[in-house]
Amino acid sequence: MTSEITLFVNPTAGRGRGARAAQPAASALRAAGFSVRTVVGEDADDALVRARAAVEGGTGALIAVGGDGMAGLALRAVAGTRTPLGLVAAGTGNDFARALGLPVRRPDAAGRMIADALKCDRIRDVDLGRVGDRWFGTVLASGFDSRVNDRGNRMRRPAGRLKYDLAMIAELAAFRPLPYRIRLDDGEVREVEATLVAVGNGSSYGGGMRICPGADLTDGLFDITVVGDCSRATLLRVFPRVYRGTHVDHPKVTVLRAAQVEITAEDVTGYADGEPLGPLPLTARCVRGGVRVVGP
Repeated sequence: MTSEITLFVNPTAGRGRGARAAQPAASALRAAGFSVRTVVGEDADDALVRARAAVEGGTGALIAVGGDGMAGLALRAVAGTRTPLGLVAAGTGNDFARALGLPVRRPDAAGRMIADALKCDRIRDVDLGRVGDRWFGTVLASGFDSRVNDRGNRMRRPAGRLKYDLAMIAELAAFRPLPYRIRLDDGEVREVEATLVAVGNGSSYGGGMRICPGADLTDGLFDITVVGDCSRATLLRVFPRVYRGTHVDHPKVTVLRAAQVEITAEDVTGYADGEPLGPLPLTARCVRGGVRVVGP
């Protein structure tokens, strides 16, 4: 592996934490003997062009500094290639980094861990989700959770988990269960009234909400959590249990498994890795070994 690696930075992640995290991460990597080149785009499209150019130019690794949105952008540059991805988690959610066992909001520790992993060739293949030309590492959200995500992304304060708790309470006032049509890869079709349908490659979203607690990044399958037609009172009791993953024991919750799933519902936007994918229907496919990652 070449000793030249690329630091892919989102300076606005976590209200500026991305920019602040880049320096200690770069220092840790340079101290380990790596030559570090930093890529910062003028916007997301420009950043992606620059990251892809680094990958095509043979960089030894692409190290994304930011949150899940930045990780998702980096995936679009490295997925399907042999270039490994590292994450310096400095955003609001950081769920993909959590799934990979990487430090969260500790850029110096993340830089040291990544440097050690690169030196020891501690690189592994993990699965990714794919919708059209978009890749995701954690969860595709649709329904109540995507509306919470939408509201949370618009909120400037507070940070982290509390932001999504407040967004959830605000969305409860107007939300009603919706008719969904779910087609699994074996052709089975389920038509259900549901509060949300979450397609998990990883287990969590929203800064540690373990919506798909049994999801495995290496099994080639999604865990699909379907929360049925809950009343607002039931949802208010059940949804906070996602932080422990115990919501799946509730009788209104069903977990399905499939390598491909098509989700259809009216007036619902799908989100993946905290970023909007577009309106349903959407078809997600689990790509086994879709990306090489650096880590423990």
